[in-house]
Amino acid sequence: MKFPKIVSKTAYSQYEKELTKEIMEGPMPRHVAMIMDGNRRYAVEVLDSTTTEGHKKGEEKIEEMLDWCLDLNIPYITVYAFSTENFNREKGEVDFLMELSELALYRMANHPKIHEKKVRIRVFGDSDALPEKVKEAIKYADSKTSSYSDYNFNVAMAYGSRQEILSAVKEIARKVKNDEMEICDISEETISNHLYTSDLPDPDLVLRTSGEVRISNFLLWQLAYSELYFADVYWPGFRYIDLLRAIRSYQQRVRRYGK
Repeated sequence: MKFPKIVSKTAYSQYEKELTKEIMEGPMPRHVAMIMDGNRRYAVEVLDSTTTEGHKKGEEKIEEMLDWCLDLNIPYITVYAFSTENFNREKGEVDFLMELSELALYRMANHPKIHEKKVRIRVFGDSDALPEKVKEAIKYADSKTSSYSDYNFNVAMAYGSRQEILSAVKEIARKVKNDEMEICDISEETISNHLYTSDLPDPDLVLRTSGEVRISNFLLWQLAYSELYFADVYWPGFRYIDLLRAIRSYQQRVRRYGK
């Protein structure tokens, strides 16, 4: 027997409210990082359209997801927007993604809610690999929000964790060679302080969409003690209820840190 849509929507809305209330009474993650996967498959399987349409929907979802996290008072949100490996895609797709990112950065930097909530926007990764127009958009977003600290929206772009760690090791080696540091002084904290994320707390919860169960070269050093959650939904189809379920799963886990 099928229930009328209005009944289903009402029941769903009530469940969403109850779940929101439940998680707000528990320990909230301070830093949520997201691997946003499935734009292209969503375009083909759900929209029956082109890859670009999937990426457009994925970009819209980022802004929607940021709204949810702000409403839930999560102070640090990090998204994996474009990996170093993504440069291996067809030039037309890469160019489209760069243009999409450029426009999104300007739009978000000018959005009233960003300034109302005092959200700092930061982009980290290999900026040298990015087009000049994207670099300009990054500088613009930074200049418009650099004085904020209530919330932090971090975008990993042209990013690869192995490359990040390699860069940190090279910089530490350079300092040792130049007698700026002793080998015996190198610690885990030393490595952390030389990463792109040196002034950010490590993620409490790392969430990946699309049903794939892997990390894909994302924050490998930083997620050593993160809780991992894999959602079987493509990124453009990610819903508020999916975020709530991920946070509830995080709250249900007991973190012993080896004890």
